[in-house]
Amino acid sequence: MSAVSIMLKKLKRLLLLLIIANILFIFWGKFFNPPLTFTQIGAVMQYGKLERNYISSDQMGSAVKKAVIAAEDQRFFVHNGFDYQAIEKALQHNQKGKTVRGGSTISQQTAKNVFLWQGRSWIRKGFEAVYTFAIEKIWGKDIILERYLNSIEMGRGVFGVEAASKYYFGKSALNLTKSEAAWIAAVLPNPKKYDPKNPSAYLKRKHTWILRQMKNVRLE
Repeated sequence: MSAVSIMLKKLKRLLLLLIIANILFIFWGKFFNPPLTFTQIGAVMQYGKLERNYISSDQMGSAVKKAVIAAEDQRFFVHNGFDYQAIEKALQHNQKGKTVRGGSTISQQTAKNVFLWQGRSWIRKGFEAVYTFAIEKIWGKDIILERYLNSIEMGRGVFGVEAASKYYFGKSALNLTKSEAAWIAAVLPNPKKYDPKNPSAYLKRKHTWILRQMKNVRLE
């Protein structure tokens, strides 16, 4: 057997092991929150801290769920992980060239934040699509929402709704008012730029908009 054949055989085995490991990790993620994500590691390196407190869906309450869905993905319970209407609207908006708007769903953001790294490369987007499809099939909506609300960055080095609730308002997520929940959701998708403790005019407008949209959100 030639050296090339041996190398190809080893690469195939490595690829197979990686695929199996990823499948096992996806199934594992249905029952457990991620021990550490690439984004959290980046926060530790950048800010020297990591504030997070994983909690169950029941401990989150309904206010923050409705606020985040209203802000980020109002068709969350309807789409299959990819909201083609939102993608089309984002493309039309971006063609105007003033600002850049994303069309990622909560499912896609969960796949990115739990399994992948931040960035806009086509390679990462490809992996994101695969993971999104997998968690939609294996986890289901309720688990996806719980993982998202536990792993998303909601402040500089602050991850998850429980840590964000205590950081901004000194209380648990379960006890947030609708207005407080809307303030937390308003920082998404750029928590490093916006701060509910010192809101800009834009953040105040977004907060008001989220409060209005929350009336239309149904937790299914």
